[in-house]
Amino acid sequence: MSTPFISIVDDDESVRTALDSLIRSLGYSVDLFASAQDFLDSPAIHRYTCLILDVQMPVLSGLDLQEQLLARQIKLPLIFITAFPDLSLRNRALAAGALAFLSKPFDVHTMVRLIESVVP
Repeated sequence: MSTPFISIVDDDESVRTALDSLIRSLGYSVDLFASAQDFLDSPAIHRYTCLILDVQMPVLSGLDLQEQLLARQIKLPLIFITAFPDLSLRNRALAAGALAFLSKPFDVHTMVRLIESVVP
């Protein structure tokens, strides 16, 4: 069985780095993207087991990325993270199929549980 591949999309380098360390410590492979467009342009977009993404990003938001993935019929578990929790955005993300919508700073154990719930 191949190693699960997790993708992180966040314009904040410190968040990407922290999540990268956490997920690698669990034994999973990780790809990091500074923007939603970088993720969409990735030739490896179909190999990910899970996507962790920020809500607020320049140009394309996390919710925009979610819409793009749905339009392309790419279904993968999405874990949204945000420093600006908003009930309407949360409801929109979850209604479109997101696995979770976490506020920064999020509980590490919650993140680990979510990731482990979707990896084979």
